[in-house]
Amino acid sequence: MFNSDNPTPEGVETLTFAQKVRLGSFLGLSVKNGLLNLVTLTLYRFWGRTEVRRRLWQAIYLNDEPFEYTGRGGELFRGFLYAMLLVGLPLLVVVAGAQFLGPKFAALIIFPIYLFLFVLFGFARFSAFRYLASRTLWRGVRFQLKGSRIRYGFSYLGYLLLSVITLGWFWPAAERRLAGPLWDGLRFGDRRFRFSLDAARKIPIYRAFIPAALVFGVLYFAVMGVIFAIGFAAQKAQPAAPDGAMIVLIYAMLLPLSVLGVLIFAPYQAARLRSVVAGISLEDARFRLEVKWWGMAMLELGNLLLLIISLGLLFPVVEARTARFLISRLKSSGTADLASAVQAPRGPGTGEGLADAFGAINL
Repeated sequence: MFNSDNPTPEGVETLTFAQKVRLGSFLGLSVKNGLLNLVTLTLYRFWGRTEVRRRLWQAIYLNDEPFEYTGRGGELFRGFLYAMLLVGLPLLVVVAGAQFLGPKFAALIIFPIYLFLFVLFGFARFSAFRYLASRTLWRGVRFQLKGSRIRYGFSYLGYLLLSVITLGWFWPAAERRLAGPLWDGLRFGDRRFRFSLDAARKIPIYRAFIPAALVFGVLYFAVMGVIFAIGFAAQKAQPAAPDGAMIVLIYAMLLPLSVLGVLIFAPYQAARLRSVVAGISLEDARFRLEVKWWGMAMLELGNLLLLIISLGLLFPVVEARTARFLISRLKSSGTADLASAVQAPRGPGTGEGLADAFGAINL
């Protein structure tokens, strides 16, 4: 149906993103979550994470209307319990049993278990994204994720093995390919997102990755060589030297290496994000992320500093800083018919238990 004054069909609109993230509100939330996690032996983290997401979603706007997060801490907690009972406990039993079979038989069992764990990591990543989509609403309409978690898990394993075989060379391509099923399977109601690998490839990533990997590789092996040399010399001169001194030395050298790693890989991280976003579309709407390497470096260095100084307490502030940084640089061109989107089903009843166990989630 067309409007006589405007040739654009009704319901079709351009997409404009905005954010109203206030870091101060997340500072108090960080302290609250940290204290409650301490009192509850980290069990409160499921409810704390839910509150962080709820505030973040409310501060992110599309066409002047905020997103809404409807997940619950109880769902995350139940998902974690299910993961521990259905996966964690059986794995512990198998590993413990393998210890009684002798080294040869144990190796035959442990190696497949490691491969299985990598499949589970991919499975968990897809499941976490699916849960987040199902609990995200805009204008009252849910998002949803279609696709196979099992297929994604085996894809993750395959890409990881290729990266190992190629000494890390394939990993940038793997990261881009792994983004495909997540974004290509995403729906706003019944409106489908698309991911074009060809469009993503128009943003080069290897010319940023290659020098970063080479420089960091040289620095890493140099630092490891110095640590081993100092440790060997200390043991030779004083065999009973305390382990605490070596631990302090290792951290004293690895911390600057981590900071340098952030700076060295910032151009690649910025290019990778630009590449993935360039591959995403929703009907005729195309997306781009206007992020430069210097801005990415300052964001990640600031986040690293906050986490180190607060011993992880300020993680909600880090998440808020990251969301504010990315959303303020997210742009769109073209249009999409969002008004006629049909409501999606609610989705899974429990949330991202495996992802929590593996640490495969960021938000």
